[in-house]
Amino acid sequence: MEDVTLDPVHYEGIARLARRIQYDVDETDHRDVAETVWREYLDPLVADDRRVLEPLDEQRRLVADVEDVALADTAFDTVHGLDAGTINPTTFSNGLVLDIAQAAMSATPSDLDLHRGRTMVMTVHSADATVAFDETDWTMNDEGYVRTQIRQAPRVNRFEEGVVHALSLYRAESTHALTNADVVDDLLVLDGPIYPTGLLRWADQHPELKTVLEEEDQPEEVVENYVRLVERFVEKDVPLVGFVKNPAGNAITRVVRESFGQAPWVDDAAMFKRLLERGEVVDDPEDAPGDGVGSGKRRRFERDTSALTATSWFVSRGGTDAVLSRHGDALGVDRRLDPEAYEVTFCAIYDPRTDVLYRLEAPYAVTEDEDERDALQQWALSAVAAERGPPLAVGKADELAKIGGREKRSLRETLEETFRARRARQYDDVRWGEE
Repeated sequence: MEDVTLDPVHYEGIARLARRIQYDVDETDHRDVAETVWREYLDPLVADDRRVLEPLDEQRRLVADVEDVALADTAFDTVHGLDAGTINPTTFSNGLVLDIAQAAMSATPSDLDLHRGRTMVMTVHSADATVAFDETDWTMNDEGYVRTQIRQAPRVNRFEEGVVHALSLYRAESTHALTNADVVDDLLVLDGPIYPTGLLRWADQHPELKTVLEEEDQPEEVVENYVRLVERFVEKDVPLVGFVKNPAGNAITRVVRESFGQAPWVDDAAMFKRLLERGEVVDDPEDAPGDGVGSGKRRRFERDTSALTATSWFVSRGGTDAVLSRHGDALGVDRRLDPEAYEVTFCAIYDPRTDVLYRLEAPYAVTEDEDERDALQQWALSAVAAERGPPLAVGKADELAKIGGREKRSLRETLEETFRARRARQYDDVRWGEE
C-alpha cells in the first residue's frame, strides 16, 4: 500500500498556494518578452563587444505540418547514429573511483556487424600517489569488434566522480566515431552535442576543475578527438551533426538578462519554447471561482499540435561553445581548418505533441552551405515527426550503447570481487535501491 504523507487539508493548502502563483505569473507575458528578444536582440547578440550569437542567414521561424513532413523525402539514404553510455561513477572502499563507458554506432538501414562493435573506456581515480595503471594502448576483444582501454584520471581533491564520468564517456564516444568514420557515407548523428560540453563546462564549475581542464593532458586529448572528427568529415564531404535531446544551456538567456534586464526563463530551451509554441489563449471552462487573487477567471494557452516548428540556424560563441569558436583556443589543440569552421551552429526544433524542444547542432563547416543546412533541418523535422521523438538512428544508438540496470549491478559486483573492496554506499542507496 502506498504511503499517505499529506492529509487532504494539507494538499489543498499547497494547491491554493500554487493557484496564487499561477495568477500572479502569466505565461503570456513571457511570450511577449520572448518576442521582443527575438525581434531586437538576437541579430546579433553581443557580450563584451563580441558576437556570441547571430543568424547564419535571415532570422525566421518555420512551420511544418506533422503528417506532411513525416512522409517527406530527405536527402540522406543512410543515417548513422552514435552514442555512449556508462555504468555511472562508482566509489569503492579502497579509495578507487571509476566509471566505464561503452560507445556504439547504429546504422539505418541496419548493419549488424557495425552494431556489434564497441569502444569501452574505464577511467579510474585514486588519491594514492603510488598507484599507476594508465594503459594508453588499446586492447582488442570479441574477434576485434571491441576495443578497450584503461586510463588513470588526473588527481583532484573534489569532483572525482564527475571527472571519471566525463573522461570515460567522451573518450569512448569520440574514439568510436573516429574508428568508424569511414563507414559513414551520408550522415552521422551524435546523440548529444558535437563537442564534449560536459567536460568543457568544468571551467565554470570550480577553480580546481578549471585548472584540470587547462593544464592536464587528458581533457585536451579528448577535445582533439572531436576536432579531428570534424576535420575527417569535412574531408569526406559528409555532414556531421549532433541531436541534443535535453538542451539545458543558459548562455543566451544570461546575456539577454544582462542586456535587456529581463529573461524570465529557466534556460535557453524555455525561451525557444515560448518562441515556437503556436496556439491561442482561451478561457478555462473548468476554472473554479478565484481566491480573491486576480480576476477569479483563469485563462490558459491551448497549444496547436498539428505542426512542428523550428528556428533558422544560428552560430553560437557563448558558454561552452566559446572554446571551439574563433575566440577560443580549443584547449590548445591544433586546428587544421580556419577556426570559424569549428564553430557551433544550431537550430531549435519544437514538437508540440510532447512539448519538447530539441537542438540540432553542426559545425559551421557543414552549415556554411545553405542547401546543406536546409537538408539537415528537413531531415530532422521529418525524423522527429515520424518517431514522435528523437530520430530512429539516435534511438538505435542509444539502445546499443545503454548499460541496463541489471548489467550495472552485475558489473559493480564483479568489480567489488576484483578489487576486494566494497562499493561505497549511502543511505539513499538503501532507501531507494541501487540502479
